[in-house]
Amino acid sequence: MITFDPPSLEKKVADLEKQMQQPDFWSDQARAAKVSSEHRRAKRRLDRYRSIQSEVDDGGTLLEMIGEAEAEGDAEAEAELLAEAGASLTATLARLERLEEERLFSGEYDDGDAVLTIHPGAGGTESQDWAEMLLRMYLRWADSRGFEAQINEATAGDEAGLKSATVTIHGENAYGLLSAERGVHRLVRISPFDAAKRRHTSFTAVEVSPLVEEDVDVEIDEKDLKIETYRASGAGGQHVNKTDSAVRITHLPTGTVVQCQNERSQLSNKTTAMKLLKSKLLALEERKRAEEMEKERGKLSEIAWGSQIRSYVLAPYQMVKDHRTGYETGNTTAVLDGRIDDFIHEYLLAMAGKG
Repeated sequence: MITFDPPSLEKKVADLEKQMQQPDFWSDQARAAKVSSEHRRAKRRLDRYRSIQSEVDDGGTLLEMIGEAEAEGDAEAEAELLAEAGASLTATLARLERLEEERLFSGEYDDGDAVLTIHPGAGGTESQDWAEMLLRMYLRWADSRGFEAQINEATAGDEAGLKSATVTIHGENAYGLLSAERGVHRLVRISPFDAAKRRHTSFTAVEVSPLVEEDVDVEIDEKDLKIETYRASGAGGQHVNKTDSAVRITHLPTGTVVQCQNERSQLSNKTTAMKLLKSKLLALEERKRAEEMEKERGKLSEIAWGSQIRSYVLAPYQMVKDHRTGYETGNTTAVLDGRIDDFIHEYLLAMAGKG
């Protein structure tokens, strides 16, 4: 059961605002960014609580009006008020669900935008097709939440699917939500590319990084970068605008590779690619810190092929199962159409419980 404590939240918001009003607040940019993010989260949660409380009060008034209409025998007015009350309750429950979701985010970048990268594993066309299916799933999920998704790069497979794809997703808590999707996703199905109609298993890795702003300090030495330009090749033109100025940047010390091909000029593609690189390096540092903490707890698990976080089985039966939480559903069509909020929510609840 969730307990909301508005007085404590109000005090927290006031304390953070007091810190933000100090003359030397921006002298330590890292700390200032952290405090600002915490204030934004607390203020948004408080505003949501107040909005829900107002809706509950309005609901009480509606119930009184329904009672009066019933007492007066005005069936038409009663029916209209009942319909209004039902719609109001549905909206309030949705807001309450988002408020509950908000409490699951505590990371510095959780409330911001995300960079999602998809890499097919071994398996050629099978895995590349699975990568494109996952891209479609995440784009539909983003659209269902009212998020804006911008495809930075999508490299077509040799026969079908994608060799790689990078998407920037703008929306409230986008990174906090999508962090639940980081890992290896496994698909089992009758292959549409196999004339013998045999069952195939494919793996695709999903990486998620916070989208960092220009003023976030991520140390990058130009000597550590390998910058290449190439002609963009979208998947049949359906994912990106083809250009002659795509940019690929490799960070040699870590082997991190980013690409951008959707901008109109080489300079714009390079600027965006550098932003994506910063995001990935920041996520790498965050992951290293998390792994060190897990080592201390004795709970570190290897992140590799065979350690998939979720399986999508389309044959011989239909089921999607998250191996971290045990949550599963037989409605595979809905999941592949972007209905993954339940999986995300279950994972975030499990992680909050570990905290």
